[in-house]
Amino acid sequence: MRTASAAFAAAFLSAVAGLAGPALAQKQGGTLRIYHRDMPASASIHEEATVSTNMPFMAVFNNLVFFDPDVKINSPDKLVGELATSWTWNEDNTRLTFQLRQGVKWHDGKPFTSKDVVCTWSTLAGLTAPEKGGDMRKNPRKVWYQNLKEITTKGDYEATFVLGRPQPSFIAMLAAGYSPVYPCHVPAREMRTKPIGTGPFKFVEMRRNESIRLVRNPDYWKQGRPYLDAIDWKIIENRSTRVLAFIAGEFDLTFDSDITFPLLKDVHSQAPKAVCEARPTNVSNNLIVNRDAAPFNNPKIRLAMAMALDRKTFVDILSQGNDKIGAAMLPGPEGVWAMPADMLATLPGYGPDTEKNQAAARKIMEELGYSEANPLKVKVATRNIAVYRDPAVLLIDQLKKIHIAGELDAVDTAVWFSKIARKDYQVGLNLTGLGVDDPDVNFYENYSCGSERNYTGYCNKEVDALIDAQSREADREKRKKLVWEVERKLVEDVARPIISHNVANTCWQPHLKGLVLQSNSIYNGWRFEGVWLDK
Repeated sequence: MRTASAAFAAAFLSAVAGLAGPALAQKQGGTLRIYHRDMPASASIHEEATVSTNMPFMAVFNNLVFFDPDVKINSPDKLVGELATSWTWNEDNTRLTFQLRQGVKWHDGKPFTSKDVVCTWSTLAGLTAPEKGGDMRKNPRKVWYQNLKEITTKGDYEATFVLGRPQPSFIAMLAAGYSPVYPCHVPAREMRTKPIGTGPFKFVEMRRNESIRLVRNPDYWKQGRPYLDAIDWKIIENRSTRVLAFIAGEFDLTFDSDITFPLLKDVHSQAPKAVCEARPTNVSNNLIVNRDAAPFNNPKIRLAMAMALDRKTFVDILSQGNDKIGAAMLPGPEGVWAMPADMLATLPGYGPDTEKNQAAARKIMEELGYSEANPLKVKVATRNIAVYRDPAVLLIDQLKKIHIAGELDAVDTAVWFSKIARKDYQVGLNLTGLGVDDPDVNFYENYSCGSERNYTGYCNKEVDALIDAQSREADREKRKKLVWEVERKLVEDVARPIISHNVANTCWQPHLKGLVLQSNSIYNGWRFEGVWLDK
């Protein structure tokens, strides 16, 4: 009998092998029906930090460059041009020049030019003051572009990104689903509710807590694409209800990674023809602690909480043993920066003796005056969707073992990221997804001093220097060693304890063709331009 992990590995290899099968003749037309798990806070990809926005709205836009949508593992070695036709680095790798595609139109008919590239990244990097109405309310990935010093142009169809120092990961960040080009002539406030792009689909409407509709862009620059006439999303917050609707054939595709392994059994038994694929999401369950709020400004309490984590129990209960245990970067084989297993086992709290770790944690709490009769009472905040609530309940149960009495505080998606960004919480269970499996994306966004997405307020100048050092390093093997050094420091400092890395299932009806799920990020594969319906 195969273990769950062995079954997942076999399924992954089978899916990869399946890509080499004979091509089918694509059919034009039809409406793709997808359910959505919750109401996106807005339609502006640059202002949000969740796949709840990326998945429905990525089809509206294009990037300069994009990870090859037909390749399962996102890699900077596998890029395709979208709004850029070619790109070159200068000799010292500080100037990245793009030749831009001509004849492309925004959905409102205005031409795409280099001015749009300048406006997009000048706003994101904070290089220029935004025009009236152009200010973004949130800029969660501003730190991605802290090395960007200037964008220069040569006519309407050439743009050059000028960096302060070499940064091998820079082009990978531009290829992420989080990096679309925005129109210079459309204010940010309109992009939140009526987005305009150059992509294969045009936005029609978004009805709060009901639906989202996109239609085919007849003037798309890629001839013959997309195949679909429209994409209809229906928002169903109750997971059981939406899964039953998929089983009944009301939807062609589930929301990404929405099918847990226990639910997968129901899908297979009631809809045996459904195609389901398990893959790592590059999203981690993690403990966030507001280190600026008493008593959590005491590092001993934070250490005790980290030592209390029983990672194997999380993995066994949440995913029937399929989730992965790792440090900050995605574990292998999908994660190319993964820390070796023997090194991981030496990190504080990662050893196999969980009872010993929890006993040490209890001792710390008892020395601080807490006990079973006098527990530390806290609210444990989390986003009010099942994929957050389920691990939060487990976290509360484990914290009880070290005299911490937690109360669940479920927060709506529309305000969740703003709430934790302004440190309006005590303790939280968060899910952190990486737009790219890359150390720069992870470390700068989530752990560097002052980043908007550094939800715990962690700041260590020594670690910042290490992050900069790995970012400059061009040699892949040397860079890995620096990455692992950063990961060790993050664990020792209890920066944001990683509980587990999620593996989950996405399912679709057999008549849905051309869908390729990427296995080291859930944020980069949703153009839908090559998807078609065989019915």
